[in-house]
Amino acid sequence: MTTPQRTPTNRTSTLDVVPPVLLTPEQAARALGLGRTTVYALIREGELRSVRLGRSRRIPYANVIEFVERLNAIPVPSSSA
Repeated sequence: MTTPQRTPTNRTSTLDVVPPVLLTPEQAARALGLGRTTVYALIREGELRSVRLGRSRRIPYANVIEFVERLNAIPVPSSSA
């Protein structure tokens, strides 16, 4: 029986890869296409909900999706020509 080849970017086999449920602010920033500082500002302003785990801050994936859905619900002003 052979095992999957491990590389520095893939330390586990592809069979047990589970998408993260809790994201670090850096992961959330990458997912949203924002900077880390902006994500922390959104958390501070209450726009992006997060949880504390000890001294760490994590953003539930569902909250990232909810944030994007709220952004999509904001009406875009139409330009009158």
